[in-house]
Amino acid sequence: MLMITAVEKPRRVAAPVGRAGPACVALVLFVLHAAFALRNHARFRTTGYDLGIFGQAVRSWAEGRLPASEIRTATAPAGFEGEALPLLGDHFHPVLALLGPVYRLVPHVEVLLVAQAALVAATVYVTGRTAGRHLPHGEFAGPVVAAACGLAWGVQTLIGFDFHEVAFALPLLALACRAYLDGRSRAAAWWAAGLLLVKEDLGATAAVLGLLIVHRARDRRERRTGWFLACGSVLAALLVLKVVVPGFAPDGRYLYAERIGGAYGFLDGWPVKALTVLALLAVTGGLVVRSPLAWLLLPTLAWRFTSSVPSHWEPGLHYSAVLVPVAFAALVDAVRRGARPPVPWPRGDGRGPLLAALGAVLLLLPLQPTAQLATPGFWREGPREAAARAAVGRVPDGARVAASNALAPHLTDRTTVRLATPALLDRAPAVEWLVLDRADGFPAGATDGVLRAVAGDPAWRVVRDGDGIVLLHREKGQPRA
Repeated sequence: MLMITAVEKPRRVAAPVGRAGPACVALVLFVLHAAFALRNHARFRTTGYDLGIFGQAVRSWAEGRLPASEIRTATAPAGFEGEALPLLGDHFHPVLALLGPVYRLVPHVEVLLVAQAALVAATVYVTGRTAGRHLPHGEFAGPVVAAACGLAWGVQTLIGFDFHEVAFALPLLALACRAYLDGRSRAAAWWAAGLLLVKEDLGATAAVLGLLIVHRARDRRERRTGWFLACGSVLAALLVLKVVVPGFAPDGRYLYAERIGGAYGFLDGWPVKALTVLALLAVTGGLVVRSPLAWLLLPTLAWRFTSSVPSHWEPGLHYSAVLVPVAFAALVDAVRRGARPPVPWPRGDGRGPLLAALGAVLLLLPLQPTAQLATPGFWREGPREAAARAAVGRVPDGARVAASNALAPHLTDRTTVRLATPALLDRAPAVEWLVLDRADGFPAGATDGVLRAVAGDPAWRVVRDGDGIVLLHREKGQPRA
């Protein structure tokens, strides 16, 4: 698939250009993405899986504790009886500790949403600056590539679905790719090494960048840098997967290893997988495969396409976000090399491929979650939202509460909240409040099961019930039926 020259062509760096274009694009997108995320949360469209879980993780860091989540216990390994699941036994993401001081100053889960928008904006700015530096007509290339990067489908699906730790990987990848294109191998290695603190699967991506540095090394020092990054990343990833994560996991093993193979495998689901690849090619005019940087895409695509979980194959959700900065850095590299696109362009100065990439991104934009910003209904509060806000507001600070998936992230800042399931009612310590959304479908049948379990039980009193939202309180001193 990859058409890569064996010998690195001389790097052609354009004259320095202004930062205003990429900065303006990044600022506008930060405002739009933050506005969408905050409004989406206010409409109760975020969920306990995953914003609530990450909210509890960051709150743990802010309080000086290792990250743990009461919500995540709903799908904990069999036999787990603890109150909160240690999250470093689920995924390795110590980078979230950076948000701890911010959350301590502003103890609201919305901090995570704004931080994610800021990380995306930083990625947009760096990618735009990379284009402005390495391409002719940098004043044109910088803002165009920045806009295409920020509006690309992988970024839009990240913003559209809660918060995820991979947001930290985007600026690191953008900076690593920029340093690589600049010929600053040591800087590229340092930025890539930061990926090891974001998520366990990104160690493979860092290792591939190390091999790229070795391949184009001009002296022994640069070659040593590449080998150190490649070998160090592999060793660090193995240490995390074999020692660190199992050491924190309740059952002493890495849960997600079971998702490689199983009911589905690499040979299954290729119509869906092909859509993911085609979407990646479309936003770069096919030029992504004309750069060595395209090799950085393979580790993420490999684990996704070998996973037995069908949602990993799709273009949606947040899984494609880490592909975006690499894809646009590869586009910049291909254009500066003079690579010919699959179809002829009307211009011969490199503008055609950039305009085509932006056009493809804009064509896909109406299908993305953030397109709701342009719909009047997105800004109106309906009866369900009003009822949910009133019910959540009745729960006192410090209470133990079980909530439906869509209501849980609104309670993580000031209560101890778990996901409402029938099994939860018999676990200690007992919850004092139930906040349920009858329309919530995750976990399947959980809300109906909880309502059946407490029906006719004198220990529970219905505080309010309307517009699909039910609030119940456990009366003290009342025995369970």
